[in-house]
Amino acid sequence: MYRILAGDGQVRERRRQATHPAKVKPELCASAPNQVWSWDITKLRGPTRGCYYQLYVIIDIYSRYVPGWLLAEAESSELAKLLLSEAITKQGITRDQLTVHADRGASMASKPVAALLADLGVTKSHSRPRCSNDNPYSESQFKTFKYCPTFPDRFGSIQDARTFTRTFFTYYNHEQRLHSGIGLLTPAEVHYGRADQGLRRPSSHPGPRLRRASRAVRPQTPTATRPAPSSLDQPTTTPRTARPTYSVKSSQMCLRACLRLW
Repeated sequence: MYRILAGDGQVRERRRQATHPAKVKPELCASAPNQVWSWDITKLRGPTRGCYYQLYVIIDIYSRYVPGWLLAEAESSELAKLLLSEAITKQGITRDQLTVHADRGASMASKPVAALLADLGVTKSHSRPRCSNDNPYSESQFKTFKYCPTFPDRFGSIQDARTFTRTFFTYYNHEQRLHSGIGLLTPAEVHYGRADQGLRRPSSHPGPRLRRASRAVRPQTPTATRPAPSSLDQPTTTPRTARPTYSVKSSQMCLRACLRLW
């Protein structure tokens, strides 16, 4: 029976079922600041178990600059709408200039946020379902925030959390130089067009470059020499291996070599 049915193509599902096409992977490219933003929400532990604060953060994927953030006790689409509206107004975004990318969370895909972006002429983009890799800039920024050496295990109150967050993002935007993708410049220098000034003064912040230079060029350890042949009236002694020497002159030479390569 099944052989006859297979010959007529009847061994299959005969009911009409909906087919869902594969989700397209979002690919966004920015060649200048304020072209593509990414935003997300993360939780911060409160003073007691089960108490969490919601941190909303927007990041520019070109300059890594954070144009806006908000800390609240609960997640709300109205708060997300308020944050995006204030950040867009502060940055002077015009119509059809900006694309905002987010995952498919409740606040990101809510009607108030969608209506705001449509009214302001901002294009919205969403990650594929259950795929956190489509929002890498926000996820990486949250790891930078939570892996800070001074990040506490819990915050005593929402005021303490706001104070820490404000201090961190001020340092992150205007002082931190850890992004190799933007030439070890601060996000504010790239975002506001001051990158040329930062590149013309390489010696003003030599910390990261000096650490890179010390890792790139290391002094060679001299090889051990063979001991002299022993005699009856002279005991056998093995000479100690000389330790490598480090000097300010060698560090400066390493720094100049790395700056030329960089």
